[in-house]
Amino acid sequence: MRNAATILIVEDDERIRGLIRTVLAGAGYVTLETGNATSALSMLASHRPDLMVLDLGLPDRDGQELLREIRSWSNVPVVVVSARGQERDKVRALDGGADDYITKPFGTEELLARIRAALRHGQRMAEGEKSVYNIGGLQVDTERRIVRVDGREVHLTQIEYKIVTLLCRNAGKVLTHDSMIREVWGPFSNCDTQLLRVNMANIRRKIEKDPAMPEYILTEIGVGYRMAEVGSADGQSCRE
Repeated sequence: MRNAATILIVEDDERIRGLIRTVLAGAGYVTLETGNATSALSMLASHRPDLMVLDLGLPDRDGQELLREIRSWSNVPVVVVSARGQERDKVRALDGGADDYITKPFGTEELLARIRAALRHGQRMAEGEKSVYNIGGLQVDTERRIVRVDGREVHLTQIEYKIVTLLCRNAGKVLTHDSMIREVWGPFSNCDTQLLRVNMANIRRKIEKDPAMPEYILTEIGVGYRMAEVGSADGQSCRE
């Protein structure tokens, strides 16, 4: 059965590109592919794919630079697949507009799960913000400013509420520490990562059954946080 989504694969290694193509085709996606940045921009503009899988090590241009240019005129979801595994590379790509970041070598099921999450996030953004978010037993009503867990109302501070709603709006997407601080406290704030962690610990005590093994707000160590999606079982997410 064919999936309606079209995915552009931008990867200069023919073997890896072929592997990704086979995995995506097997899952029912329509695929386009190229091995360089120049062609990727042309294909993105002409074919308007639903998602891009992007390698950072392209022969004609660095993928980070390409990502910044894409974000200047397109909101297409981008999943980065790269051999660059250092935290600073992940943070830079996510702050630059990537929806997710997978380090090579990767599992095919992980790749498909991240792609599904990015596509869902892209669809939600296209449809506009909802007034009520339901993620498992967590319900966030943004019109009434009410948060419930398994039907029980939870009282959050103003900052805690802003953090939770920010994550809900981006469920499934990794948000970096810096991007969250800018969104919650403002671009000129002097707040640091430690203050964000303190607030996150308080939130988890209020909404998680076991704060040490969170179900809703997952930690990407050294990078940021991600709100789980309905029915997700992300055994690869690290806890803090």
